[in-house]
Amino acid sequence: MSDNEAGQKPLLLLIGSSARRGREFILRSVTARYRLWLLQPAAVTWEGPYVVGNTVVDNTDHDALVAAAREVAAEHEVAGVFCYDEGLVWPAASVSVALGLPGNSPEAIAACRDKNATRVALAQAGVPQPGSIGVYDLAGALAAAEEIGYPVVVKPRGLAGSMGVKLARDPGEVEAAYAAATAITYPGVPVFDMSVLVEEYVDGPEISVDAVFHDGRFVPLAVAHKQVGFDPFFEETGHVVDATDPLLTDPELLEALERAHKALGFHTGVTHTEFRLGSRGPRLLEVNARLGGDMIPYLGHLASGVDIALAAADVAAGRVPDTTPQHRRTAAVAFLYPERDTRVDEIVVHEERFTPHIHDAIAMTDPGAVLRLPPRGYIARYGRVIAVADSPEEAKAALANPTDLVELTGTPVEVDA
Repeated sequence: MSDNEAGQKPLLLLIGSSARRGREFILRSVTARYRLWLLQPAAVTWEGPYVVGNTVVDNTDHDALVAAAREVAAEHEVAGVFCYDEGLVWPAASVSVALGLPGNSPEAIAACRDKNATRVALAQAGVPQPGSIGVYDLAGALAAAEEIGYPVVVKPRGLAGSMGVKLARDPGEVEAAYAAATAITYPGVPVFDMSVLVEEYVDGPEISVDAVFHDGRFVPLAVAHKQVGFDPFFEETGHVVDATDPLLTDPELLEALERAHKALGFHTGVTHTEFRLGSRGPRLLEVNARLGGDMIPYLGHLASGVDIALAAADVAAGRVPDTTPQHRRTAAVAFLYPERDTRVDEIVVHEERFTPHIHDAIAMTDPGAVLRLPPRGYIARYGRVIAVADSPEEAKAALANPTDLVELTGTPVEVDA
């Protein structure tokens, strides 16, 4: 550590930064307590106000990334490694191990990222989950669907955010679902030979739990009730987080969380775990070894006052996170999609129409962007509206007409264009 660093905030290595509109709140929270050194392939842009240094490096090249991290650590005292990007959590784990910093083994992160490995580990631990069969081709998918029984869910083995996940009610729909699941990729995510899972469909609502794990204990911080659309796909169109949600203390749900993470070997950090609340109890869908997306940690912060992003940074630095609620409210988000595939001409946010419970509303893309709906594209959002209120009913009511607040003018594009 150089002399001029003495007495400054601890330094974290930030592996990747992702999109500003969905992730800036994380850096805003974390830099209240930590300095950040960014490692990513591109030069610093919007991250500039939040970082004290940067290294341009290919984050998917593990040897180069570890070497770059060692160079920073040779000049500065590094407290931890911080990452929230789905495609980079495994390389980030390699860095934390190489530098002897707090974190999980790369093997534990890989077991979370690989949905088939997750299924195997959870089955051995007896964690309730959907029946699942990994397949190599369409013939295998059809046979698996017959074995499990219709309807089934067909999903990519390595992706997240419900991308390429589709419900299939008959063999014809399995064929279409298999094509959708194999057509999509994501930077940094491996493509497996056995690339698709065919799974039992679990009835009931879908939730996610963002929880912090540290020093042998864990605390659930936010339960998000998901809204999904574009049937038979499972595109996430909104979330509701209630700080008084009884699921935060539900024994069956908490036991499943604890057993699942022990089975996967995950012990340090914040995870985003998804469940279906079926007629036979909660069924664990997947464990994501990162902060939740879709602004869910921010909703949790608005609802309870617990800063989930800062908690993730704290445990990355080996600190005990503050998980004490400051208030009990509800925060909800609605994401806005075009009615059909559209080229964006203009997006107008009508702040003059905000009601008292509207926290903010923004455009999520720029003029000229082409938004394609599933299966031609995913997460084709042009706007986002967040509401905060004293109850879920009030928050949902505030979001009843979100398109009045964020107005899209666009030009339809041909489906095959």
